[in-house]
Amino acid sequence: MVHFRRTLILALLLVAAGSLAFATGAAVIDGDADTFADDKIAVQPADGPNGQYAYLNDDDEIAIDVSASNPNIQDPSFEGVNVGATGTIDDVFTITYTGDRAADVWIEYESENVTFVADGGSVEGNANNVTLAPNQSVTVGLELDARGATAGAHLGADEFSIEASEAQPETTANDRSAQGAGGGGGGGLTKTVSAESDDRREFVASGIGRGDAVRFEADGMHLDGANVTLDGLDVAGVRNDRIEVNAAGTPKPVGNGSALTAPTNPRSIAYLAVDHDFDADEVDAMTVRFSASRETLADAGIDPRNVTFYRQSDAGDWTEKGASVVGEEAVRRRGLPEDRVHFRATTTEFSTFAVAERAARFNVTETGLDPRAIDPGETATVRATVENGGGAAGERSVTLTADGDPVANETVALAPNETATVALTAAFETPREYDLAVDGTDAGSLLVGDLAAGGGTDDEADAGTGTGRDNDAGAGDGTGGDGAAGGSGSGPTEEPGAIDLDDLGGLVVFVALIVVGIALVRRMPRS
Repeated sequence: MVHFRRTLILALLLVAAGSLAFATGAAVIDGDADTFADDKIAVQPADGPNGQYAYLNDDDEIAIDVSASNPNIQDPSFEGVNVGATGTIDDVFTITYTGDRAADVWIEYESENVTFVADGGSVEGNANNVTLAPNQSVTVGLELDARGATAGAHLGADEFSIEASEAQPETTANDRSAQGAGGGGGGGLTKTVSAESDDRREFVASGIGRGDAVRFEADGMHLDGANVTLDGLDVAGVRNDRIEVNAAGTPKPVGNGSALTAPTNPRSIAYLAVDHDFDADEVDAMTVRFSASRETLADAGIDPRNVTFYRQSDAGDWTEKGASVVGEEAVRRRGLPEDRVHFRATTTEFSTFAVAERAARFNVTETGLDPRAIDPGETATVRATVENGGGAAGERSVTLTADGDPVANETVALAPNETATVALTAAFETPREYDLAVDGTDAGSLLVGDLAAGGGTDDEADAGTGTGRDNDAGAGDGTGGDGAAGGSGSGPTEEPGAIDLDDLGGLVVFVALIVVGIALVRRMPRS
């Protein structure tokens, strides 16, 4: 097996600069390009608007640049990828194979923020390789996840590589599922798949060449009935002559295992238990191919882009591995059912897995009441800081309650890890003390009317501190000053006119945070 490898560099906010030497002459190459592997593989910008992110630099090297340094981008307001953004830039560059025999092509890259994708699925790792016939191309894009990133920082690792191997005879017809089918005569690969029931499969492969990949078809093994199914397992870089994998699906936690839990509160959809007879270091990775009924996802209100994949460790902890949606064109080309959404997830460790939905998780983290004492018929405002600590963007109505009864609400939409401050204002007619809360989070006590003049106690007049300021004058001191019950006990309550230095400091910090927030904004173009 002839194997080729070319290492490239990723720089700037999102820059991939390569050193692929180009040689002209291939009839399928239109325009300048870079090639390697004895000029059999050419890389060049893709046709279409997203091809502007790839270009040949002054050294005739391909560069992938999603930042303000890209000479193709004329928009002066463009700076790069938005901090906290997620999305996909499709069709950035193409890889074309011009050899006489088919080749498996893939990209090696380690990053939690950037994934190289083609036809809606990852092309990272040998298990996700794309088989190219002579004079055939694949168009590659970038799936980005800038959550947790810092403005001005590099997004992802500094290097990646494009790798290619001449395909084995079983894969030269552009049908990788045919590899090893038919019994493996002459000492070749032999695969068997046994179905004990709709939700169980036993996969066995023998006669595996060292470092080869094995592709198993599960034929719709049930994870949650026919709604969510396992369609196949691809094991890459196998270093055993024989492997056995047993899979079982269930809509509930596996056996005595724990249910899916994670800080971002994902919602479990189905579970997959994988048992195997090899050590984890005897294979490179496993890609799980699964699908879900479009109707099922729509009825549950699940956006396919929020479907993800988790792995449970031996200690019981859950870690998100992520999942990618297979593009519609790839679904049609591969003859996959179009009434289902198809997903791929890759893992280097094996045990129990969960198909899940990223969900928004809204929390009220801070409240402030102003004023804390009013006359009947006047309004009071509670400002609440709301945070989305979940894994998906969402929208939610935030409600202010007085003694448990709703009195005001506002709708807030937040991306993951984003916060916002909402103002909830309500008028109060009946004189008394009210306990305020925002979605169950205490917002302090509000004093309506002159309780002290009506026979209330000093304690009642001092009530309503909540989380607001503590320098309001106490009621009922009989001085006629700033207190809520001064003088004749009639007339509107006046707020103190002075500006406390601590309050001013808080204002300066708030303005500074607003400025910093604006400085962090980056725009990411949509494909």
